[in-house]
Amino acid sequence: MIDLDTSKSTRSGKSGERPPQENGIQKHRTALPAPMFTRSDFSVWSILKKCIGLELSKITMPIAFNEPLSFLQRITEYMEHVYLIHKASNQSQTLERMQSVAAFAVSAVASQWERTGKPFNPLLGETYELIREDLGFRFISEQVSHHPPISAFYSEGLNQDFMFHGSIYPKLKFWGKSVEAEPRGTITLELLKHNEAYTWTNPTCCVHNVILGQLWIEQYGIVEILNHRTGDKCILHFKPCGLFGKELHRVEGYIQDKNRKKLFIIYGKWTECLWGIDPVSYESFKKHERRSDHPRKAKMDDGPEKANSDIPDDMTDDVPVAQETVQVIPGSKLLWRINSRPPNSAQMYNFTSFTVSLNELESGMEKTLPPTDCRLRPDIRGMENGNMDLASQEKERLEEKQREARKERAKEEAEWRTRWFYPGDNPYTGTPDWLYAGDYFERNFSDCPDIY
Repeated sequence: MIDLDTSKSTRSGKSGERPPQENGIQKHRTALPAPMFTRSDFSVWSILKKCIGLELSKITMPIAFNEPLSFLQRITEYMEHVYLIHKASNQSQTLERMQSVAAFAVSAVASQWERTGKPFNPLLGETYELIREDLGFRFISEQVSHHPPISAFYSEGLNQDFMFHGSIYPKLKFWGKSVEAEPRGTITLELLKHNEAYTWTNPTCCVHNVILGQLWIEQYGIVEILNHRTGDKCILHFKPCGLFGKELHRVEGYIQDKNRKKLFIIYGKWTECLWGIDPVSYESFKKHERRSDHPRKAKMDDGPEKANSDIPDDMTDDVPVAQETVQVIPGSKLLWRINSRPPNSAQMYNFTSFTVSLNELESGMEKTLPPTDCRLRPDIRGMENGNMDLASQEKERLEEKQREARKERAKEEAEWRTRWFYPGDNPYTGTPDWLYAGDYFERNFSDCPDIY
């Protein structure tokens, strides 16, 4: 067991025993049972050289490139900064609510920073639930389709202040030196007190240097968040790294009303923080910056980034050096700052403290979970415990079991029936979506499939 802070260890004497409570609040584990497995002995190129331009969901990768989480648990990481939703719900001004929603949309991808392991593909019918009374939400997800892989999720505030739901079907492609994940599917946030709904799609994520060199991640693309009640829109530009790495991790954008008048400017980094300022102050600062050789900017431009960036990225395996801080414009207000990671995060797949707790199986939990919950998956559990041989064997067994079940259904001409979600149209965009059928928390799990 890697202890992050021995003075505050939440471990009990017996393995699997429920961690103690403080002030009635459940304490969650702060470490994984075993350190991360080294990937240095494996050649990704031997597997991927036949796959250039292909859809990666159909390619079996060795377990060494995984992290001990299901993709369903990875989606749950959207909720790490759920306080931003609660904040939006409590704000009286429309513009302030959009600022908090925009900060939440950016924070939802922040956990991917330095996360180069691939989550396990969920099995058809696999589910994951998370109830966090301390954070004020509960969450349920289900793998509703295998080809194409589609994950549906639904979350609600324990104080009935919000609903957050969507379906995601990432398109993964290999482009020689990088793997690109385009996260198709609509994300919807409803603020019930204000009768408002916001929709958006996440940016594209790219993992570089999958063949040689140090892996690094960037997010890029335009994210548009629409307030369906007012017509206000937030347009966020996740900037690609660029030739000399100057734009690495940067996010810039603005909020506009239905007449396209700019109301607020947003800037920052998805790996660090997000700031906002009114357009007049922003333009005044930029004008002043253009007129004078701004000393702070000059200092940043002459830093280590410039020295390491004379060669374009497509000619080298070097990781671009990110500027350590965001240049804060005077008069800006802080919208969000990333949580600091635990001290031993690098030995735990670069997980955040929130992520470390996701696969925790507390004593007695098996009795309340459905048999499809991914905490019960033996391959993920084996990897988390450091038993890579067992994890690999179990992964193969589960995949074979899934193939056999599919053949059996084809023979009987039986269609797969999802349990907690059904296909329909998003109530706000009209586009195809998967909608929560309800009743999961009634805990009638008698007709759940046997997938493990």
